[in-house]
Formats: sequence, structure tokens, C-alpha cells
Amino acid sequence: MADPATYRPAPGSIPESPGVYRFRDPGGRVIYVGKAKSLRQRLNSYFADFAGLHPRTQTMLTTAASVDWTVVGTEVEALQLEYSWIKEFDPRFNVKYRDDKSYPYLAVTMGEDFPRVQVMRGAKRKGTRYFGPYSHAWAIRETVDLLLRVFPVRTCSAGVFKRAGQIGRPCLLGYIDKCSAPCVGRVTPEEHRALAEDFCDFMAGNTGRFIKRLEREMREAAAVEEYERAARLRDDVQALQRALEKQTVVLGDDTDCDVIALAEDPLEAAVQVFYVRGGRIRGQRGWVVDKVEEATPGELVEQFLLQMYGEATIPREILVPARPPDEAALIELLSEQRGSRVDLRVPQRGDKKSLMETVERNAKESLAQHKLRRASDLTTRSRALQEIADALDLDQAPLRIECYDVSHIQGENVVASMVVFEDGLARKSEYRRFSIRSTEGDVASIYEVISRRFKRYLEERAATGELDAEADDEPGRAAAGSEAAASGVAASGAARDEAGAGARAGYGADEDDAGEDDANGYGVSGRGGAATPIDPETGRPRKFAYPPNLVVVDGGPAQAAAAQRALDELGIDDIAVCGLAKRLEEVWLPGDDQPVILPRSSEGLYLLQRVRDEAHRFAITYHRTKRSKSLKESALDHVPGLGPARRQALLRHFGSVKRLREASADEIREVPGIGRATAEAIVAALRGESPSPAGQGS
Repeated sequence: MADPATYRPAPGSIPESPGVYRFRDPGGRVIYVGKAKSLRQRLNSYFADFAGLHPRTQTMLTTAASVDWTVVGTEVEALQLEYSWIKEFDPRFNVKYRDDKSYPYLAVTMGEDFPRVQVMRGAKRKGTRYFGPYSHAWAIRETVDLLLRVFPVRTCSAGVFKRAGQIGRPCLLGYIDKCSAPCVGRVTPEEHRALAEDFCDFMAGNTGRFIKRLEREMREAAAVEEYERAARLRDDVQALQRALEKQTVVLGDDTDCDVIALAEDPLEAAVQVFYVRGGRIRGQRGWVVDKVEEATPGELVEQFLLQMYGEATIPREILVPARPPDEAALIELLSEQRGSRVDLRVPQRGDKKSLMETVERNAKESLAQHKLRRASDLTTRSRALQEIADALDLDQAPLRIECYDVSHIQGENVVASMVVFEDGLARKSEYRRFSIRSTEGDVASIYEVISRRFKRYLEERAATGELDAEADDEPGRAAAGSEAAASGVAASGAARDEAGAGARAGYGADEDDAGEDDANGYGVSGRGGAATPIDPETGRPRKFAYPPNLVVVDGGPAQAAAAQRALDELGIDDIAVCGLAKRLEEVWLPGDDQPVILPRSSEGLYLLQRVRDEAHRFAITYHRTKRSKSLKESALDHVPGLGPARRQALLRHFGSVKRLREASADEIREVPGIGRATAEAIVAALRGESPSPAGQGS
């Protein structure tokens, strides 16, 4: 690894002009390309304070061995040169957008003597008009099948077309009037080209004139009693209308724009684009990018626009989720490529804002599906677990990982979550949630939830006799574990949180998040094939009798130390602990002064992030549920003998809770069904007072 100071440019040698710079590795390969309004300011920022840089930038600088630059005249030229160099050198530390699939287009080969309608993928060809892209090829074929009734353009390959001309007989589509059969001379080349141009006009959005023309011809045919021809024209009109229904109208008829949305996490980002032409969504396309450098949404948008529109057609308007940092220069570059003005906008309200939200939902779903595909790969999961074991110096791969997170708002409704990953996959049936009693902050909450979870673990082990079986080999540790288990049993009445459906263990997962166990009932666990212990009294699994290999807490060194302290006090020394800090994705081990930095491309880091994010999601879900429940609760809910009907009668009588709170017990007794004892209990509940002895006895 190189020292950046060894190749730092000499003071004063870097110009202050706009330009593009390249970092190269010892072999001369370009590993990063960047642009700058001022080369001197930008490059000096890399070398001025190395320790203050982001870890990803530090990795790039230590990988590089030299830096060079090219001065340009304007920011627009810098953008152009940056795009050209990224395309030429494919630097490893630059953001790379990978198309998440090969999208099909509807293509019309207008450059041929007899234009052909077909589905095309890949690079665009000169002389061919493209419509789309579409999500699926079958969507194109359905649309074409409907339109061929009205625009019977050739769809056959060159070989089929040539053979039909040689034998003088058209293909099946020619016989059923879905092809004008230019191969056998039914129409002239000019007439067939006119059909193809009409087809393209309809696909481009000029739909009204075709429907009006067919309707006029249908009425004329009916007027002269040509009913069969009128019926065919009616069916043609219906075919065009069905084709239009497949293209959702979202904006005005004259609107041509691309709508771009992002969904991102610290490691990856997904981009979705909806293509709107003539006010209709003509297609969509998606990309996924590895964030090998730290970038804001605006910077991601800029990089995406440069890569996407380097060769693609640019519309009049582009809707984006965030403004790029060099917006003016980017607009000038795109306008120059298009040949006319291009507007770059962030929608704030109305139909365009609603469409942007739809595209954003698609981007989030695309990112989720990408993560699911990546997580489902067995080889990738195995590599991730081994990378975690190597980084944390574990004896074996952590086949069972438990992660804990705390959620609250200003110390109110504090909750914690526990999620479980076995063999790198989420096991939602093992998720648990806790109501936290501590009000001393996140560190104390982590200590509490770890203590409560592993007290139950020791309690379950004591119930199965495992601790007694270990007493001969490790008497000291068994005694400590038995003592902790006893304290857990003693506290079990107060420590049972959110009881699960019929689960003896007590900490139930949300119904929406509870997954199903294996087909054999409660199945086989992920650690060496050991089955989850079964409670002989209930026949259900002992939910807390199975320990993890690794405990992950959401947080830094303080949270990791709190979790380790909780385990130490319980006498548990065979479970590894680490914390994952959000800001820089650092892994902290208890007692260490420096974090463990996993490589940016590490599958182990990706798995730890997934575990942490899932714990965060599960904690927030429970916190929101609990907060909503508390907001709906009323002081009247806990008054003995006061049911829903009487509460409604009180509110109807006084009009509001405020007026009810100001009323005396005698005034409350005026409500039918309210006696003296109940009235005094209501007054005490609303005013925060202790009820009178009479009220207590009622």
C-alpha cells in the first residue's frame, strides 16, 4: 500500500483551472477519474488531512501510486472529458451503473426497403426507430398483435420474407390480414412504407387521428349498408383502444420526459427510469450500482445522467429526485447533445410529483429484489460468514447471528428488537421484541435487553439439564451460570415481554413478521444440524435455549461494551460480541480502541449491514405500533367500571375531554349511569389525583 505523501504533487504545481484528474495504481492502470472546478483545491483536499477522509477515499489513495490531470476551458468540457475517461478506463473506484436486465424495445427497421416490426435488445442500429424500453417482451408482442389489425406491417425475418417471395405464397399472417404481404406484391413498397410510418406515428403518441379516421369510415360503411366492413372497422377501433389502455396516461398529451428516482443504502443504490412520451408511460428501465465512493443523491444523479445520456436519446425534460452539484454545466452539456434546451427539474407537487413517487417505489422494490437475489446465493452467504469469522478472529463461522437495536423518540416508548439470521438468511420465527424499562439512554437499553435475553437462555438451559451436565467439566462456570439462571427465574415474572402466541418463552414476534419454521414443525437449526430444544410440558420449542455464535448490536464501542458487560455478569464467555456503527460502517469489538474495517466490497460487511438494517426495521415497526397505541389511550380507559358506552355518554354530555376534566364529581353524576364512586374515580384519573377511599372501595 502506497503512502499518498510519496506521490503528492509539489506545492504550486497544480493549476487552479477547471479540469479532470486521474489516479493510477503502481501498474499505471487508472483507478479513479474525477472532475473539478479548481484542480488545485480539489486535489489538495485529498492530501491535506488523510485521517479525516472517508475510509473508502483512504483506500483509493493508498491503492494509487500517482496522479495526473488535464486542464480544460469550461466545466462543460470537464464533464465531457470525465465521461469519456470513465468510459475508456472503467476505473474501479468510480460509480458504475449496471443494467439490472437487458430490456427489450419495439423496433421498426425504417432503413430497409420493406420496414419490419420486431422486438430488439442490445445496441441501437442506425435507420431503426425504437419505442420503449418495455419491462417484458410479451408486453411488446401483445401490443403489436393488436396494432397489426390496423397497420399490417411486415414482422417476418429476412429468410421467411425471401422464401415467401420465391414461392409466391405469403405466410399465415398474410392470410389472416395481419400482414399486407409485400413479399408477394399485394402492396407496393411505397404503400407498405406508409403503413410503417403510420404505425410509428401511433406508437409516438399521435393516436387521435387514426381512431377518428376509422370511426368515420365505419359510419360511412354503415350508411351504405356495408355492415361486414363496418364491423371490421369497429373491431379495428376497439383494437387501437385496447392498445392505448396498455399505455397509462399520466401527464399532458404534449409531455415528453424521463422520470428518474433513486433508492439507496450505504453500499448500493438502485435507479429506475420511466419513459413518458406523449403523456404516456412507454416503458421503464432499471440499474443497480455499487457505491464504491461516498456520494450524495445529487452526485449520483449527475453520474447517472452522464452515463445514461452519453449515447441515448435525450428528452425535452428530465425529472430527478435531487439537483446535481454542477447543474448549470450539466444542463448545458445535455442541451448541446440534444440540439435544443433540456430542462432538469425536481418535481414539487401535482401529477409529476405523484409519478416521481411511483418511480421511487419501483426503485425501492428493485433494490430489495437485488438484495434478495444476492442474499439467496449459497456460495455468497458462505463467503460472507467466513469473512466475518476471519475479521473478528472467531473459531468458526457465525452460523447463527443475533442483532439488537433500540428505538425511541426522546426517551419515550423505548423498545428493542432482536432479529436472528441463520446460515446468512433471516429466520423471522425467531424474532423477538422487548419493552425497555431503562430511561438512561441507548447504552443502558442495550445492557438491559442483552441481560434479559440471556437470563432466559440460562433459565432454559437449566430447565433442560444442560448446565447440570456441564458441572463435572466446568464447576466454576456451571455455578455462575446456575446462579444467573436462578436470578433469571426469579425475575421471569417481570421480564416477560410481548408474549408470543402460545410461546412459553414469552417474547413474541409481530404477526406480520413471523416467518414459518421448517416443514417438520420446528425444524433443524442452522448450527451443525442441532434441533431446537423442545419443552416436554407444552411440546413447543424453548425459544431462548439456543445461543447465537455472534451478537451484533447497532452502535459503536459503548454499545458493544455494554453488551459484553451483560454477558460477563451472567458468566457467559463463549458468545462473540461486536457493534456496527452506522456512520462509517465500522465494526467495533468490546475493549478495542480501533474499529475493524471490512473492505468495501466485502460480502461479510454486506451481511452485517443486512442484519443491522433488519433489526432497525423491526424495532421501528414495534416502536410505531406502541406509540400509536399510547396516543389512542385515554386516562378514562383505566377507570374501573367505565366501559365504552359510558365513555361515549360522558363525551356527548360535556362535548370534550377538556370540559370533562374541569367538571366536578357532582356534575359528572348528572350523566345517566354514573354513580358517586365512578364520578370520583373519573375526577381522580383526569386530574392525576389518588382516588378517595370510597372510590377505591367501589
